Amino acid sequence: MTYIVTDNCIACKYTDCVEVCPVDCFYEGENMLVIHPDECIDCGVCEPECPADAIRPDTEPDMEGWVEFNRKYSEMWPVIVAKIDELPEAQERDGEPGKLEKYFSEAPGKGS
Repeated sequence: MTYIVTDNCIACKYTDCVEVCPVDCFYEGENMLVIHPDECIDCGVCEPECPADAIRPDTEPDMEGWVEFNRKYSEMWPVIVAKIDELPEAQERDGEPGKLEKYFSEAPGKGS
């Protein structure tokens, strides 16, 4: 099992999860984070820390695509190891449907 980040992170990018991760397996895109599924040790400490409820275990239904999504972008984006400010529109975008199609960016984040 691994934990992965889903589309509710897009346009929010809260990084509370990064602070508690013992293995630094989060990677930063321009407007979201992902978890490298091979680096995650399945401890689960990140899941309750996410204000947007965007972190899920891969054992939930229909998560296979998100595992590959997280793998792809974690291999392209820089690691993030420290908390940064969420995106300015985070509160208004939290829970909005269709964020992958509307807002997702493949651009890397700044890294930390």
